[in-house]
Amino acid sequence: MTTERNRPAGLAAIDREMARQHADAIASYESAGPMAARAAASLEKTGRLLLIGMGGSHAVNRAVEPLYRGLGIDAVALPLSEQLGQPLPIAGRTIFVTSQSGESAEVLRWFNETGGTEETFGLTLEAGSFLARTAPSLIGAGGTELAFAATRSLTVTFALHLAILSALGEDPAAALAVLKAPEDRDIAAALATLENVATVVTSGRRLQGVAEALALGLTELSRRPCFSLEGGQLRHGPMEMLGPKIGVVLFRGQDETAGLVTAMAVSAVETGAPVILFDSSTEAAVAGAMTIRFSPATGLAAIFAMLPVAQRLMIAFAETRVENAGTPVRSTKITRSE
Repeated sequence: MTTERNRPAGLAAIDREMARQHADAIASYESAGPMAARAAASLEKTGRLLLIGMGGSHAVNRAVEPLYRGLGIDAVALPLSEQLGQPLPIAGRTIFVTSQSGESAEVLRWFNETGGTEETFGLTLEAGSFLARTAPSLIGAGGTELAFAATRSLTVTFALHLAILSALGEDPAAALAVLKAPEDRDIAAALATLENVATVVTSGRRLQGVAEALALGLTELSRRPCFSLEGGQLRHGPMEMLGPKIGVVLFRGQDETAGLVTAMAVSAVETGAPVILFDSSTEAAVAGAMTIRFSPATGLAAIFAMLPVAQRLMIAFAETRVENAGTPVRSTKITRSE
């Protein structure tokens, strides 16, 4: 491991964000109650939800999409850029606009072009941002995330969703327990598993949004073309790419899709691809896959358990491949142009 003295400044900044993410997430949940109740009341009235955001915010939206659907809400997550160019109708829908900075170019344009609606809510980390000034918003604790790749902002935004889901009647106890007592795991074996790969593909089923968040961070930090495919989509043709130089990272929760993730892990191992399985199910281990096991959990409890460990793997992977990992060379933290 790189010593703290010569650790890249960008990674040191990410370390600082990650060190406070659990405390900030708990504080976010505890302070979000009144606005979460308003958002939940809107959802109970409309029964339809459009989740729009960019980058890590869209990955969060993808991760919570099935949780709202599980409550009978017609939830769809779209990139905000897609909603701008080929929009779904917004009338009669509750809309969650997610932006950790609240200042992304697409956020500004969407409100300028649509004016928002009475059923539009923001989720952001910045209380003074354009988004927070323009729409009633749930505000994450700790202020704007300063490091490049999204880490704390993801966890905090998930906590805001936990507050909304709690207001809709979901029991938050399991998710809060994970935030208050994180399950730390050694990533050394997982990092060694990826030692000789050229790139990484991530995948899940109900946890696909977490897989997408990890792939985004891997790409941003390692500058390798890491990407994510939902499990069924990976099965339908793209498995042709798998082999010893393509790492596969899978996410398996304690839900009805666990068996499909197991089958994918078996198939991926058979291709010779190095496979890592983040596992919060009670399914058996997969021979040949490097498994990181967590307590059985589903939904946000599984996400809160797995995400920080996956983030540590993401950072360590990048550190082995890029001298100045964490310092963007072609991007900015807040994307102000389209």
